[in-house]
Amino acid sequence: MDVQQLLKSLKNEAECPLCLDTLKNPKTLPCLHSFCLECLDKLANVARRQLQTTIKCPVCQTSFPIPDTGTFTYLPSSFHLNRLVDILALEDRIAQAQICDSCDENNPATSYCFVCQSFMCASCLQSHQRLKATRAHRNVLMDNLQAQDVQELINRPVMCSQEYHTDQPLEFYCEDCKVLACHKCSVVSHNRHRMTDTQKVAQEQKIQLKDAMSKVRAEILVYENEIKKQTELKDKDITDIFNAEKKMTNTVEEWIRDLREHEKKMKDKFRDIYQAEKKKHSERLERFELITNQLRSCLERGQRILERNISVEMLQTNPAVLERLDDLLNATKPDVYKSPQLYYFVEKELDILDRLIVTQTDPSMCLAEGHDSEKSKESNVVVVTRDSEGLQCYKQDDQIKVSVLSPEGDHLKTELKDSKDGKYTVTFTPQCAGQHKVQIRINGQPLPGSPFVVHVQHHYQFISKFGSSGNGAGEFEHIYDISVSAKTGKVAVADHYNKGIQLFSSDGKFQRKVQLDSEPYSVAFTHCGDLLTLITPKRNNKFHLFSEDGQFINNINNKHLKNPKHVCVTRDGLLPITDDADNQIKVLSPDGSELIQSFGAPDCDKEPKCAVYHQERFFVSYPMANCIKVFDKIGVYIHDIGSEGSNDGQFLCPVGLVIDKYNQLIVCDVNNRRLQVFTLGGKFLSKLQGQWFDDSPWHAAINLNYDTLFVSSFWGNCIYVFHESSLKESAPFYK
Repeated sequence: MDVQQLLKSLKNEAECPLCLDTLKNPKTLPCLHSFCLECLDKLANVARRQLQTTIKCPVCQTSFPIPDTGTFTYLPSSFHLNRLVDILALEDRIAQAQICDSCDENNPATSYCFVCQSFMCASCLQSHQRLKATRAHRNVLMDNLQAQDVQELINRPVMCSQEYHTDQPLEFYCEDCKVLACHKCSVVSHNRHRMTDTQKVAQEQKIQLKDAMSKVRAEILVYENEIKKQTELKDKDITDIFNAEKKMTNTVEEWIRDLREHEKKMKDKFRDIYQAEKKKHSERLERFELITNQLRSCLERGQRILERNISVEMLQTNPAVLERLDDLLNATKPDVYKSPQLYYFVEKELDILDRLIVTQTDPSMCLAEGHDSEKSKESNVVVVTRDSEGLQCYKQDDQIKVSVLSPEGDHLKTELKDSKDGKYTVTFTPQCAGQHKVQIRINGQPLPGSPFVVHVQHHYQFISKFGSSGNGAGEFEHIYDISVSAKTGKVAVADHYNKGIQLFSSDGKFQRKVQLDSEPYSVAFTHCGDLLTLITPKRNNKFHLFSEDGQFINNINNKHLKNPKHVCVTRDGLLPITDDADNQIKVLSPDGSELIQSFGAPDCDKEPKCAVYHQERFFVSYPMANCIKVFDKIGVYIHDIGSEGSNDGQFLCPVGLVIDKYNQLIVCDVNNRRLQVFTLGGKFLSKLQGQWFDDSPWHAAINLNYDTLFVSSFWGNCIYVFHESSLKESAPFYK
């Protein structure tokens, strides 16, 4: 390569990305990009004036903190760039970067000896060439540097910077001090240190650097592939957008053509209606005017006879005039033609679903009647269409639209029955308690007062209780859990300190006790009716499996459980278990042998207590966090239900959870001494509190077949039994 081309290439390499000049006092950022120290300091000053504490590398945009001193002098200098700056300074003559290495005159170097590896001034060069020992050395004047000379200058040995050692190359590396050293330094400053040849250490570092670079190359390939994929996706996305936009434009143009055609047809209909109505009105007017003219003519004839008062004329014409008057007065009067009401409305935007209806129905005079019914049973709303005079009327073309919205805002399925007499019956079935909105539109016009509010309330009525404190049959010492068999309705109670499971009939009659060797923490019936019992976790993390009659079947061990506290059974037979050792909810296979999934609440170190699964969501109580946390079917956290407090929708230590057949979440709010009822979306519906819960509800179970709710009292050592009742209250909307 020509020396000028080489120098030009070196100058580009040594260019500061900020000032675009050759680097002066180059400093290297941790991102390995180098700049002039002055340029970096200026960049920091600008950032500080803008109240910023960091600067961004102008090349790669990596952020770095600004030193408290405001200068980057602490940054390392690039060895290679310093070499380039020295060479370029010599070539440009703009700075004397090198002085003579052979004398103490500090004269500028004019040549370089590649054998002695030192710069020399003009006088030293002359002496160098006179000496017999150095006469044959290769000396090159700075003005005559060639490309090869420049490369050799760049790769020349590095000399020691210590005083009196400047003629010594850095040939050793101190393993203890992690610094380069010359031979003299190794004797004076690094005596008894581990010294290694520089080339050997460099070779080892070279291997490490190559390994790291190989990893970087592999990572670059990964990113290049991602860039390629992203570019392809971007191009496809742009193409899809353009194609969709083109299709939209074509569709809109087609719609416009259709709308223009539709407009023409509708105008023709309007003209036809106009002409028909005009003709009917004209016929009535002509008839009224004809009769009026006939009456006036007869009246004028009789008036003139009276004015002339001629006896002979009166006697001769009076019979004919009276007869004519009598005919006109007794003639059938034509009725007034009442124009039908005309409505134009659009049922759906951007679709040609608009209609033109000619009808006698007046929406402002129509009414709706609500009928009471129970939740989960068919409910009715009757719509009556009437004309402008308030009389019931019927027109087949009338459009009756009824929408029923649940408290969650979901549209309920409705059915409309047309009685063909002006009465329309709308049926729907509310599935949860709370305010339901009924919206009614007739021929596109809202019914007065629409939407109407329908209050659907749900109640559990206390019917009985069973159990008391003690250690006999039907007596308890701290109830830790209850469960109801879906097959037989039997009730299982985890009698903790009495170390047993007590079984009762669905009406609360004691049947038998299953004695255990340790305290039970939780109990649940499987789908086949077997009884699954979780005993004291810290002693033995296993389940006991019994038949519904209390006969022992086997033990179930699972190595994934650490400190399980509560178990329930999903409709699929899976076993969600709360484990407070790691605050996780662990879902086991129906036989309890495999771990299907494990998850927990993010940023929450509180212990989960009870977990239930319904409609592809997990509902987990957190007593210490005073909330119910909701997760999706794969364990991803969705949201909280409730917060700490005593108002509606708030908790003080929520524990037991159960979901009834109306998809309502029932929560045992222990320290508030009540049950609270929510929608699955977390909306508060109602609460149940009173004398029954003076000693705190702890766990709950439900018999879905008989609408019976069982609630355990932790301190009262009894089971309260409630029966479900529903009441639908409708805000009166009779017109």
